[in-house]
Amino acid sequence: MNIEHSLDMVANIKGAFAAAIVDYDSGMSLGSRGGSPEFDLDVAAPGNSEVVRTKFEVMEKLGLREGIEDILITLDTQYHLIRPIRGNNEEKLFFYLVLNRAQANLAMARRDLRVIEQQFYMAAPGVKSGRPSPGGDSQAFFPANAGR
Repeated sequence: MNIEHSLDMVANIKGAFAAAIVDYDSGMSLGSRGGSPEFDLDVAAPGNSEVVRTKFEVMEKLGLREGIEDILITLDTQYHLIRPIRGNNEEKLFFYLVLNRAQANLAMARRDLRVIEQQFYMAAPGVKSGRPSPGGDSQAFFPANAGR
């Protein structure tokens, strides 16, 4: 599964307002969807990279040998969901998803993002070449989204 296809799937999650795949080492966004003039993903991506780096540093200092499943930041009208992408230790990437609280189902969004993250590196050679993974149709993963 490639970056563009993954972002399309993340943007298809109910209540999604903005989405990005971010390199938390550099803070650079590798691709994004959504946002608005009031919500600049070019500002949010590096800022949340700091959150991810800091959390990993604290875990290391505490001697925790666990992976981060996700980081949730809850605002009055939004959920900000950060999910590190596992599967390739050379790349330090995370999904960043901003949800409208009034429209989103947080539990379903977390599940959908987990499935997308798991598929991201499943066909590792396809990631480098940009080939979509077999069965890469987003509706195969989220049939409930067909009517949205």
